[in-house]
Amino acid sequence: MDWDIKPSGVQGVVNKTITAAGGFQTAGKTLQTELPEAAKHAGTVTEGGSTAGEGGGMGPIAGALGELMASHATRIAYISARTEASLNGAIKATTAYVHGNIEQAQNAQNEALKEPKIDLPGAEQK
Repeated sequence: MDWDIKPSGVQGVVNKTITAAGGFQTAGKTLQTELPEAAKHAGTVTEGGSTAGEGGGMGPIAGALGELMASHATRIAYISARTEASLNGAIKATTAYVHGNIEQAQNAQNEALKEPKIDLPGAEQK
């Protein structure tokens, strides 16, 4: 494989990606705090048509919010792990390239392409 890397270009892309990834991290943290809070206050319908507040059981809205969070938790963790592996791989490969070690650069790139392992309590691994 022929390599023609411009380290300053890689650095620019890495920096932009880190900035963009911060938005994903913020969104993930917001989901983790706001969805459970919304579910807690969603209440449930009780006999007579009134609404029970906190501690009144889980209604359909709270259940749906819980399912939403569960369905996205693994995806969010995967995006984070994949982004981190890609950035680290680009940085390591570029550093090795700058130091003239093409084999090490190729190894770093190959390592970055591996599927990340996601370990969430109670979730299936990807």
